[in-house]
Amino acid sequence: MARAGGENFPVASRLLPRRVRAHLLAIYGFARLVDELGDAAPGDRMAALDWLEAELDRAFEGSAQHPLLVRLQRTLRDCALPREPFARLIEANRIDQRVGRYETWEQLRGYCALSANPVGELVLRVLGAATPERIALSDSICTALQLIEHCQDVVEDYEAGRVYIPAEDLRRFGCAPELLGGAEPGRDTPLPEPLRAVLTFELARARGLLGAGQPLAGQLRGRARLAVAGFVAGGGAALEAIVRAGYDVRFGPPRPGRGRRALALARVLLKRGGP
Repeated sequence: MARAGGENFPVASRLLPRRVRAHLLAIYGFARLVDELGDAAPGDRMAALDWLEAELDRAFEGSAQHPLLVRLQRTLRDCALPREPFARLIEANRIDQRVGRYETWEQLRGYCALSANPVGELVLRVLGAATPERIALSDSICTALQLIEHCQDVVEDYEAGRVYIPAEDLRRFGCAPELLGGAEPGRDTPLPEPLRAVLTFELARARGLLGAGQPLAGQLRGRARLAVAGFVAGGGAALEAIVRAGYDVRFGPPRPGRGRRALALARVLLKRGGP
């Protein structure tokens, strides 16, 4: 839960009502727990994820035992949330145990439909704003946020045995997967041009997805609009931070300052230009 402040987007803005913030943080806690089990749990991670799915079922019954799932129970009840989005998050982490690379963008996009898009749908349901059209716009935003994170974390992912940049794109720009492994010791090593080119391409794709989903904020009112605008703006600010760093993410993800975040939020709220 302490990692919520380090995300590209505001997990639960203090401008939202306390009750809504509590529900959003409960969902975030579940999502982080899924990722921790899928990425760092010792021993049999598939078994750990199976345990979590069983614990999720207990949460829907009101009998969960893990503190984060106990916390989630009230959100499930008060917001009448469906099980399916939570199950998709678990399934994404099962896929991570079997699949380390993606050949095409469509394959990666299918993975994002499991690993990222359910969170946006759950946020809309907590806000009481979920419709099929809005969920589709949210999917575009969430896929963009996931792609931006993949670009930020190419070195960390490569060291963990995963490459989320589609192989077809790496080949297109002549970027050998080994270039994703970071630089030699010392910060004076130039960023390889093939790596810069492929990250430029992926971030342009993410910018397009954010722009396609941005109308969602305009369909909402009040604090719900502000919450969704914060997601879009956070992703846009993170994207532009990478661009300003010359696409060099080898030494950690470039972070936008508060001023950049505020400017990005103003742009989304005023509907001036893209993210």
